[in-house]
Amino acid sequence: MSNDEEPLLRKLATARGSLALADRPLLFGILNFTPDSFSDGGRFSSPEEAVQAALEMVELGADVIDVGGESTRPGSTPVDEDEELARILPVVRELGRQANLVFSIDTVRAAVAREALDCGAAIVNDVSACRWDADMFSLVAKTGAGLVLMHSPGRPEVMMDLANYGQVVSEVSDFLDERCRLAVEAGIAANALVVDPGLGFGKKLDDNLELAANFKQRWQGYQPVMLGPSRKRWLGEVCDIECASERDTATAAASALAAFSGVELIRTHDPGSTLQAVKLGAALRRHRES
Repeated sequence: MSNDEEPLLRKLATARGSLALADRPLLFGILNFTPDSFSDGGRFSSPEEAVQAALEMVELGADVIDVGGESTRPGSTPVDEDEELARILPVVRELGRQANLVFSIDTVRAAVAREALDCGAAIVNDVSACRWDADMFSLVAKTGAGLVLMHSPGRPEVMMDLANYGQVVSEVSDFLDERCRLAVEAGIAANALVVDPGLGFGKKLDDNLELAANFKQRWQGYQPVMLGPSRKRWLGEVCDIECASERDTATAAASALAAFSGVELIRTHDPGSTLQAVKLGAALRRHRES
């Protein structure tokens, strides 16, 4: 591609119209309204504070706000459906009133996803790849929502006990390819799907490094790839940083490399620094390919 050619744009179908996948990764700003998430648990004392934080993330460069009401960090204890709904509903109702704000719901429960979609959510982000609720595929198909299918070997309570792989990239790719196939068979449009190899979810350090370095290059599917390196423990292991909230520089570095590899979407706690990083990574990628 010559320097004066426009980049090839793809589009992700969602319940609120299509999102263009442009020449740098789209950023999903992480908004957890939970007391126990690994990095930002207990950050907000009211739904109003959470909504204000969402608006600030958009100003910093977030393209989508990813709302979660249940921690899925390794070893976390699940909450019941009523508690998850009580946490997210005041937030998503207000987000739905914000003009031109795109948001997703991070949940494994179809009932929670349904409420969020009714409030204006565009995308469902399911860390179970729709394995833990039999109604999720049909809900997404019916509503036309976008769907992120993530790899995890098991539920948060036991996922690290299941972190045993032979060839982690091939195994994760095969799993996600099968989940995409089943999603399409259930009536979900192929261009509504995103795959996420699940960095940190039932993965040891070498597994995370291998996936971050090679998953995008090895992924053979049509679906765009999302990575979620933000503040993860494996970054702390590499950079010797114990405190999760101090890993934003490492997150930015991982995000720049992801953009350079062609990853289309990235989840982040800090859209400002991540935006700078992905712009640089994407520019270097375009220069290499020109």
